[in-house]
Amino acid sequence: MKKILFALVAIFTLGVSNVSADNDKLVSKSELPAKTQQFLDQYFANVKITYAKLERDLFDRSYEVVLADGTKLEFTSQGEWKDVDCRYEEVPAAIVPQPIREFVASTHPGEKILKIEKDRGYYEVKLSNRYELTFNKDYKIVDIDN
Repeated sequence: MKKILFALVAIFTLGVSNVSADNDKLVSKSELPAKTQQFLDQYFANVKITYAKLERDLFDRSYEVVLADGTKLEFTSQGEWKDVDCRYEEVPAAIVPQPIREFVASTHPGEKILKIEKDRGYYEVKLSNRYELTFNKDYKIVDIDN
């Protein structure tokens, strides 16, 4: 009985992983959520989209956009940004909440914010000096990695 149960679990697991792996689909800019399109037009209007992709997992959908300058962005299914990785350039200041900008300016003067990620009330910021800062929902620093 245990062998049969194990086999069924193994088959189910393989089936689910195969289903979720094949659910990525390239999309055009016009197929992105309206909020995503507005975000791109506002902050990255002069940069060409290399590709945009809809990622469908078992319980979630998200969008990934890669720009010609190497910037990588991730958005929720509703079009809200969740990750902006500019790699070599500074993240547009208007994207970064003001308390985070002020903290970085006062504690790391001259450093650029190259990446910002928000997830469940936390913000993670990567600086040009390779420091990674984590802020809580109230924009208070909770971790510094160097």
